[in-house]
Amino acid sequence: MAGGASRLVIFDCDGVLVDSEPISLAVLVEALHAAGISMTTAEASERFLGRSLKSMSAILHDEHGLATDDAFLEGMRTRLYARFRDELKPVDGIRRAIEQLDGACCVASSSQPERIRLSLTVTGLIDLFEPHIFSASMVAHGKPAPDLFLYASEQMGYASADCVVVEDSPAGIEAAKAAGMRVFAFAGASHARNDRHRRALARLRPDVLFDDMGELIQFVRQ
Repeated sequence: MAGGASRLVIFDCDGVLVDSEPISLAVLVEALHAAGISMTTAEASERFLGRSLKSMSAILHDEHGLATDDAFLEGMRTRLYARFRDELKPVDGIRRAIEQLDGACCVASSSQPERIRLSLTVTGLIDLFEPHIFSASMVAHGKPAPDLFLYASEQMGYASADCVVVEDSPAGIEAAKAAGMRVFAFAGASHARNDRHRRALARLRPDVLFDDMGELIQFVRQ
């Protein structure tokens, strides 16, 4: 890229590339209700959005005494994947936005590798990223720790100062900042189109807060 623009764009997956969060949160809330924990979708979003399965399990154990055993997680995963195959859509304008980029890009997501690849496959985006797909399962600490973004940039061969992260969650913004990277907060997916979510993102002072993927290229090139 010319003009000193960042050379690597690191995309979160859920809520940035694919409009998955309403489906994911609905499946999670249903599973929690079945386990005797009453939680609204808004509450689940505030506590778990952008966090890894390991982090979510720790919160559920510490705050609600719920042991998320293999049977619980597998049941939730089965329902989620079935709904993804039937319902999941890409974020509006994301393919064109990625194709306009002048430099390298990759995915760094809190989700498991098989979930990331399923999401990108059913939405027709997998060809834009494979094999450059990184999961929180590959590092010791998930978001909001910087480990995943630092790992992704190292594997791709770029310094933190040459990276831009596109995120939709407070945990992801915190992780990008902790990694010393510029961060663009995307608030255009279904779950993010409300004042509460935008305020939560704005409080963390991302470099850009935007809701139209058509604008991404101009921010990257600035």
